[in-house]
Amino acid sequence: MIQTDKNPDFLNSFLEYSSVILNKSPNSVKEYNYDLNTFLKYIMSRFHLTKETDFPAISIKEMTVDTLKKITLDDIHAFLYYLRENFHSRPATLARKASTIRVFFSYLSQKANILEINPAQNLETPKLEKRMPKYLSLEDSQKLLEVSSSEDDRNHERDFAIITLFLNCGMRLSELVGINITDISFDDWKMTVIGKGNKERTIYLNKACIKAIEDYLAVRPKEGIKTDSKNSKKALFLSERLERISNRTVQYIVDKELRKAGLDTRKYSTHKLRHTAATLMYQYGNVDIRALQELLGHESIATTEIYTHVANSQVRDAVESNPLNIS
Repeated sequence: MIQTDKNPDFLNSFLEYSSVILNKSPNSVKEYNYDLNTFLKYIMSRFHLTKETDFPAISIKEMTVDTLKKITLDDIHAFLYYLRENFHSRPATLARKASTIRVFFSYLSQKANILEINPAQNLETPKLEKRMPKYLSLEDSQKLLEVSSSEDDRNHERDFAIITLFLNCGMRLSELVGINITDISFDDWKMTVIGKGNKERTIYLNKACIKAIEDYLAVRPKEGIKTDSKNSKKALFLSERLERISNRTVQYIVDKELRKAGLDTRKYSTHKLRHTAATLMYQYGNVDIRALQELLGHESIATTEIYTHVANSQVRDAVESNPLNIS
């Protein structure tokens, strides 16, 4: 829960606008609040408006609009530099904070009409390093599914269904946790999930997914499920506490199954299973890049194109390994 009582009014107005008008998810609004709290605390310190030396303890509650009007692009650059030098923030983290600041000042200048000049108008996004996504090979994926189907664990039907959905559908962790039984159409072999930005999309299910879900539903507890704000009674996946399974529990399950398969848990995670599904579909399924974009719920085709680079790198490796490659 966001502690809005510690925020100035203009920040709370922005958070409300983000939630109601921009339809941002609670997690996104929470990130906005965290990023802007950090930024405004830095401004309080940089402008010598506080005597507090403990950065987290700096109060922004009394920050005025007059202070906002004094902020320049140089101050924003100084903030990003401060994060990199003092907290070793990665380019991806800096890019997220820069994006938050841009949206914030755009709201203040164009929607709320609080500022006449937008200091973030020419703010550039820190350049990101292009990294190939880590993913499991086909053989390792098959091994992971094999160990997950082992009947040694009392929750093996549930855990196998979770691994199966990750590896076959390429869904996000939050999407899997949020699945309700009513979201699944067994007749049409598809289900709806809520992705980033509260956007709903359809995910099509193959035979492996349908069977894994049906096997789990056959043993899923039907009595004693908690009535709570998580809507646990409708949840597909339940924890042993008979409530909607949490992100952390799913991460623990994936970590456990990876270790059982002898795979490095420092390299692989729930998100890497999403990369695995996308990569295998592109490499072996002859999937069109636009179709893959829709399946993964990417807003930009540029995000999806990284999987074409993965395939291209394998082509290069194949050429290099040609036995006729003799110099």
